[in-house]
Amino acid sequence: MLRYIIRRLLWVVLVLVVIVAITYSIFFLLPGGGSDAIANRFAGKQPNPEIVAEVKQQFGLDKPIYVQFYIFTRNLFLGDQYGWPGLGKSFVLRAPLKQVLVERMWVTIQLAVGAAVVWLLVGIPIGILSALRPRSIWDRAAMTFALIGISMPVFFIGPLALYVFVYKWHILPGSGYSPIGEDGLWQWFNHFILPWCVLALLYAAFYARLSRANLLDVMGEDYMRTARAKGLNERQVIVKHGLRSSLTPLVTVFGLDLAGLLAGAVITETVFNLPGLGQYAVRSVFSLDLYAILDVTIIAAFFVTLANLVVDIVYAFLDPRVRYT
Repeated sequence: MLRYIIRRLLWVVLVLVVIVAITYSIFFLLPGGGSDAIANRFAGKQPNPEIVAEVKQQFGLDKPIYVQFYIFTRNLFLGDQYGWPGLGKSFVLRAPLKQVLVERMWVTIQLAVGAAVVWLLVGIPIGILSALRPRSIWDRAAMTFALIGISMPVFFIGPLALYVFVYKWHILPGSGYSPIGEDGLWQWFNHFILPWCVLALLYAAFYARLSRANLLDVMGEDYMRTARAKGLNERQVIVKHGLRSSLTPLVTVFGLDLAGLLAGAVITETVFNLPGLGQYAVRSVFSLDLYAILDVTIIAAFFVTLANLVVDIVYAFLDPRVRYT
């Protein structure tokens, strides 16, 4: 297992380097990019050649492209110890991006983890109840919920929820971010509960259908009939044998879904005005802030590759049939 983890970690590093190279090439080698265009953005609206040359020298843009890529990659993985601007400088903010990305990543983590807790607590129990009572009224109600949840995208249900719960009924405060350390736990929770539920609705519906289908398949397996023949009651059969096998495939889906949200829930953050990575990526695209777009892309790739590694390791503990060499 240790050899497998080390080998996968090396692959993660390799994948990230390849993604960095491809993304860097797209932004800095294709038309519209390059050292001259970047220096012109830093130098102001009407820069003269002397200012452009000074900016290029200051940020290393006067060096060959392979040297620039080496410097960017070194700063990305090793930080600011060499005196360079770390993850790069924002063209719009004219400041290092590290602090900006860390602050926004913390908001996205709160949104993603909270939504994940909600959809797991709602979706999986609904799917299990539906599988245990097939073709009953509970099953039909659960599948109706799943159908509605999957059919209502965030850009529709988000503004609708804001109108009903904030502007019509005045139950919750308006959109925006309330730091837990400044405004207290209750205000922080009130500002996040609506984005959590809206974002979790789609995933809860999907997990309900997936857990129902998996449990129904497992209930017909031979080892389930053997467990009943040994004298175990139905609760022990379902909990000890059925749920463990049926919920194991959800680990893969959950890991990738959570990683995708950690990379930035673009629509949810935009609708609810949450200063996370997704909202910042959208603003960076409109303002042509290349270093910011590049950094968000790399962060997204890191979360996805790391999630694949964690999922594979967890699988080895959940399913005794899986062995890694």
